Amino acid sequence: MTLSALDIIIIVSFLFITLYISFLYKNEGSKDIASFFLGSRNLSWWVAGTSMVATTFAADTPLLIAEIVANHGISGNWIWWNGLIGGMLSVFFFAKYWRRAGVITDIEIIEKRYSGNAARWLRGFKAIYLGIFLNSVVIAWVNVAMASLLIVFFNLSYWEALWAVGGLMLFVVIYSSLSGLLGVAITDFFQFWIAMLGCVILAVLVVQSEAIGGIAGLKSKIPAESFSFLPAFSWSAEGLAQQGKTFVLGGATFLAYVGFQWWASWYPGMEPGGGGYVAQRMMSAKNEKHALWATLFFQIAHFAIRPLPWIVVGLCAIYLYPDLSAQDKKLGYVMAMRDFLPDGLRGLLLVAFLAAYMSTISTQINWGTSYLVNDFYALLNPEKANNPTQMVMASRWANFILMVVAFAVTTQISTLEGAFQFMIEAGAGLGAVLILRWYWWRINAWSEITATIAPFIPYAFAKFYWQMPFPDSFFFTVAFTTVAWILVTLLTPPDDMTKLKQFCENIRPQGYWQPIYKALQIDPPKSSIRYLLVLWLSGVVYIYALLFSLGELLFMEYQKAGIWAIIGIVSFVLYKYTEQNSKEI
Repeated sequence: MTLSALDIIIIVSFLFITLYISFLYKNEGSKDIASFFLGSRNLSWWVAGTSMVATTFAADTPLLIAEIVANHGISGNWIWWNGLIGGMLSVFFFAKYWRRAGVITDIEIIEKRYSGNAARWLRGFKAIYLGIFLNSVVIAWVNVAMASLLIVFFNLSYWEALWAVGGLMLFVVIYSSLSGLLGVAITDFFQFWIAMLGCVILAVLVVQSEAIGGIAGLKSKIPAESFSFLPAFSWSAEGLAQQGKTFVLGGATFLAYVGFQWWASWYPGMEPGGGGYVAQRMMSAKNEKHALWATLFFQIAHFAIRPLPWIVVGLCAIYLYPDLSAQDKKLGYVMAMRDFLPDGLRGLLLVAFLAAYMSTISTQINWGTSYLVNDFYALLNPEKANNPTQMVMASRWANFILMVVAFAVTTQISTLEGAFQFMIEAGAGLGAVLILRWYWWRINAWSEITATIAPFIPYAFAKFYWQMPFPDSFFFTVAFTTVAWILVTLLTPPDDMTKLKQFCENIRPQGYWQPIYKALQIDPPKSSIRYLLVLWLSGVVYIYALLFSLGELLFMEYQKAGIWAIIGIVSFVLYKYTEQNSKEI
């Protein structure tokens, strides 16, 4: 496919504006590494929150949603919709703590919270593991998705598309290295709304096309169960056998999703207790209120608003491209772009995907570099850690080094898919420690080390020796890891009292910290956990109700939309009432 002159003008203009924004904030990002990695801790909630959403909107995201919808219907999205439960926990229980911590990266909290060589070793290990290994795999995954789009869109060969992606990576590293997180966040804001505008336009054009005939036409062309937002449940093998027809979710699997996965498993962008680039945005906010609002906006936009245009195109692709295999269903989204966009709008949609790709890559590189520089390089070179100019220069060089490593991993991504899946499921059980380290003084560095390493043992046995399917392997891994870290916690001594006192004075945590507050001879903060629990639960119900009511309204199911709207209104009223009566929020 060739681009018109108008398409090319739109694309070049977008790239120019992105680069201009980075030059605009170059001086601000060059002051020190707090400016480079946290935007001088002065981001407004709407900038920080939009940057979170933009980061999770990668080139592969609409394609993944299209594949899920084509294979399992709308309800298949519960595979990731369950993440809202843990996300809302971060809003009310952890956002304020991350902002108070005064750290540059989330793993720096390890040495703020724990004491001794174990804490130092754990921080250094996570800097390399997360900053290089995991981060490179995530970047490579996004790169491959972008290359797949270019292959279909422009009929390129695999290696031609891969080198084009490499050029895009270089452009991203140049602009993100100039201004640091502030420039990244501002470009994220600009890029996200362009990306969403393009996706909405595509959804309207495809569903209103002659081939589909509007929402009514779409509903007459594909099975009715494809439009269900709630899955059908079954505990029986016979019920699960229907999975090829519609999304029938096993009772045990649903229990794993909504009862365990959100608190037990670690996943980039959905870390229990916050973490990663989400925590980075919390720490970059102006104050605790802005950190909370930014994270709340992220949950609303990420779960309730953003997916709907992608779902519409995914449903249309079921009818338009029936011959695609289950593995290739994701290409239906790209084919719809190719087949239904006129000149100018084709360029706009390509810009939308460029924006989605660039916002993700810029954050991943800035975030990964923050670990390498702040939590590894600075520890090895303490004499340079106090030199802002050298630290910013090291950060810029680290950006380029991480880009080269990630691109090398991209060329080998076909051999890494199994390793990636292994790494994610083998992290089951770690999440509880990441949550409780803020609320229980007895958690120590050995607790987190055990919870990080222990899951690999039961997972290996479950998958390769006993050949347990999911979710049985997941439950087994969570149980083994939880018992292991609790035993280690109780059998090892507490952290140094001086360290615990410093943490209490700085963070003012709630939960079971009475022995430390007693040692400090100060009263603990008045507990507002009961308010926070109500805010958390009402917030979860409200956002799910918002998603379902908007979705049912879109698909002209007005009675269902009304019911969900009422549930949402009740939840919102409860939320506001509780908020006004809570002294903590």
